[in-house]
Amino acid sequence: MTFAVAGAKLTSTPWSSSSWPLQRAHGGPKLNKHHLTLSCQLGQLLILSDGTSLSAIQFQPPGGAHQVSDDWKQGGEIVELASMQLREYFAGERQAFDLPLNPGGTEFMRGVWAELERIPFGETISYGELARRIGQPTAARAVGMANGKNPIPIIIPCHRVIGSDGRLTGFAGGIPNKERLLLHESRSQETQTTIPGKALR
Repeated sequence: MTFAVAGAKLTSTPWSSSSWPLQRAHGGPKLNKHHLTLSCQLGQLLILSDGTSLSAIQFQPPGGAHQVSDDWKQGGEIVELASMQLREYFAGERQAFDLPLNPGGTEFMRGVWAELERIPFGETISYGELARRIGQPTAARAVGMANGKNPIPIIIPCHRVIGSDGRLTGFAGGIPNKERLLLHESRSQETQTTIPGKALR
């Protein structure tokens, strides 16, 4: 299934479908584990895949390095594709991602994350507005918690949700990185406006 995300196309299993791939949680076949580390403006990003879908992106721990279990294989088609698209994103050449995703999570979390994908590149909304968009206007706190547990940041753009007063709040990669991402998208939009015909993915 393809989700239209502010001009983006994210290929993914349907968020609310019972066919959501949760083999690990339900005792299904063991999946391959792949990892790749990407150096970017935000530091070292650890990209993880189950072999068929992107499963997580992790920010570098403060003052330390990523720790990866020995049974995870370095490289692989999905993590390499994700790395390439993230490099294009940070270079200002991409505003949309086209990757198979498997973030897991509860049905409520997946509903929140699906709505995050619909926030246009370079725009922000509040937690309250996000709660209204999923049809639960009184659940802003729960929405905020689900937003904070998003395992695939940047690709699923939880950084585009801010406080109702405009403040930057809660981000797994830290507030400075959240600000960097929003500034990057704002500047990329300005570049697109000032350079007619600039090809963006």
